Amino acid sequence: MAELKLTESRDLTRIERIGAHSHIRGLGLDSSLEPRAVSEGMVGQTAARKSAGVILQMIKEGKIAGRAVLLAGQPGTGKTAIAMGMAKSLGLETPFAMIAGSELFSLEMSKTEALMQAFRKAIGVRIKEETEIIEGEVVEVQIDRPAVAGAASKAGKLTLKTTDMETVYDLGAKMIEALGKEKVQSGDVIAIDKASGKITKLGRSFSRSRDYDAMGPQTKFVQCPDGELQKRKEVVHCVTLHEIDVINSRTQGFLALFTGDTGEIRAEVREQIDTKVAEWKEEGKAEIVPGVLFIDEVHILDIECFSFLNRALENEMAPILVVATNRGITTIRGTNYKSPHGIPIDLLDRLLIICTQPYTEDEIRKILDIRSQEEDVEMSEEAKRLLTTIGVETSLRYAIHLITAAALACQKRKGKVVEMEDINRVYHLFLDVKRSTQYLMEYQNQYMFNELGDDEEDDSNAMNP
Repeated sequence: MAELKLTESRDLTRIERIGAHSHIRGLGLDSSLEPRAVSEGMVGQTAARKSAGVILQMIKEGKIAGRAVLLAGQPGTGKTAIAMGMAKSLGLETPFAMIAGSELFSLEMSKTEALMQAFRKAIGVRIKEETEIIEGEVVEVQIDRPAVAGAASKAGKLTLKTTDMETVYDLGAKMIEALGKEKVQSGDVIAIDKASGKITKLGRSFSRSRDYDAMGPQTKFVQCPDGELQKRKEVVHCVTLHEIDVINSRTQGFLALFTGDTGEIRAEVREQIDTKVAEWKEEGKAEIVPGVLFIDEVHILDIECFSFLNRALENEMAPILVVATNRGITTIRGTNYKSPHGIPIDLLDRLLIICTQPYTEDEIRKILDIRSQEEDVEMSEEAKRLLTTIGVETSLRYAIHLITAAALACQKRKGKVVEMEDINRVYHLFLDVKRSTQYLMEYQNQYMFNELGDDEEDDSNAMNP
């Protein structure tokens, strides 16, 4: 008898891509905002994480708006990781917009317009709306189909009950179709939106839990609703100010949300929307949710952008601004003046500054362990020790890049666990910055447009004996 071969099937409900910060789940703080040593993908940086946790708590309580935070530190010290941790900790309700400083210069609109759109993306509006719904347990669905096809449209009756009352509703063709789509049967608890006719299946009634011996894991049992069948329910929609701007800026503006081609939005449109949102707020129909705008590589911005940020932070509907930079004392772009982090002094004065420290050897080892788990790579203890040493002597990012490369080298020799020989092989295949610079120094004369003079060459040789 021929052997039956079963092919492995994979669930592709989500895109399984491993990014640089895909292992971050939060800031790794306990209930009293004290940082845990290793938690939620975060390692070390206890002081910076605690500071970020305090800021996060103030954001959640809605106590601060229009404040700015600067994450400053050397490259590879976890600035973006802390920002990602803040985004994950805030949850889906609070808007979190993320841009790189260079994006503002590559868009088809002015720098200030791009910044304004980023600001509006980080401000949420929670709009409350009251709708009438019919909610109850289905007792019976009776559909009368005509004997002759096309003789007349379908008609039917739906019997719904709560713990207090029971009512029979006449059904039209559309409602019969909607009930068929949702596969509604007797014993289901459903909610019908009176305005749109939308049917939502809430689950099965507990009284029908013994109808079947076995049920799927997705079957949910709920109590039979009490009180009246018709109820008024408050529905909350969460949108950002930018989405409202785009929809109102042109006809069929909602399509621009999907294509990304929003273009420049006129100031008058924004003023009208702000006025309308303020009215809703007064009436209690809407609530403003100031979110977080994260600008990475903020030193790339020029003096015009910094002036705009100064003004924008004074607006009453400003989000929390979190910026990150790895620069020291450098020139402010667009001027000849030098300033710490390449940011003007007047804006620096508004910032709460959080510093990140270089990782210790032990922390690098823990980070490499987490990344190995995330990338599904098994590694021997000796290989991990060697990789940690490489991370200390070169950089953490270089060591992280070697994990997958070493796993591929291990696969090539048909091994299961990454050993020292695999790390050694990829270490010699791919150069780090120091070895690449050394190579350039040795063979600089063979490269085009070499600008390193003889005097500088002598200095570099003295520095690298």
